[in-house]
Amino acid sequence: MNHPAFAAARRTSPIDGGNLNRAFPGASDGTITEKIAHYVTSELLPRADIVLDIHSGGKTLDFVPFAAIHDTGDAAQTKAARAALDAFCAPYAMIMRELDPAGMFDTVAEQAGKTFVTTELGGGGTATAESVGIARRGVRNLLVHAGIVEGAIDHAPSRLLSMDHDGCFHLSPGAGVLEPCLDLGAMVEEGEPIARIWPIDRNGVAPDEIIARSSGLLAGRHFPGLVAMGDCLAVIARPVD
Repeated sequence: MNHPAFAAARRTSPIDGGNLNRAFPGASDGTITEKIAHYVTSELLPRADIVLDIHSGGKTLDFVPFAAIHDTGDAAQTKAARAALDAFCAPYAMIMRELDPAGMFDTVAEQAGKTFVTTELGGGGTATAESVGIARRGVRNLLVHAGIVEGAIDHAPSRLLSMDHDGCFHLSPGAGVLEPCLDLGAMVEEGEPIARIWPIDRNGVAPDEIIARSSGLLAGRHFPGLVAMGDCLAVIARPVD
C-alpha cells in the first residue's frame, strides 16, 4: 500500500520517512504516508469484510511460516477470525499479541469490526518457493472461505501456537555480532541460552548471553549478523494442544 517505500525496497517512505504500519488511521492533511493511511482507513477498509495482511519478516527478522490473528476481546469477531485462520492453512497458526499496536493496520481494521488475518511467511527481505506456495494456497483458501472463489479449501497440516505475553519477545541489551544458539522451529526451555551478543569494539570479554524468558517454539529470530540495542532477537511461541 505504501508505493514509494515499496519501490525503494524500504520499510519507510523515501519521501517523508514515514512507516505506514505505524501511521494509521492517518490524516487527510498530513504527510504523504499519513494521507495513504487515511485513504486506506476511510475509503478501502469500509468496503472489506475480511482483511488479509501479508508480511514476511522484513529485512531484520526471519520467522517460521505462520498466519495469525489477535484475540480482540470480542467473542464473535475472534471466532470469525479463527475460522479464517484455520482456512488459510499455513504450516503454523498463531494467536498473538502485539508489543506496540498503536498506529498499526491491524488495530484500525479490528476496531472497524473486520475479520483480520495477518502472516509472517519467512523473512530476511526475500521470498522462497516454499513461502510463495504457502501464500498462494492461503490466499485462495481464504477466498474460498469467504465465498468469493468457488471450489474446496486445499487443507494442509497447521500447528497452533500462542504468543500471549511479554515473555515471548527477546530484545538485544546492546550492539554487537549475533551468535544464535538455536535454529527456527527448535523447542526452547525457559532459562536456556538462545543467543549471544559479542561486542565488536573490543575482544577478550564475555558476550551478553540472551536467556529464554519462556518455554516454547523458536518462532522468530533476528536475521542480520549485526544487531543494535533494542533489536528483536527472538520470538518464542507456546504450542497449543
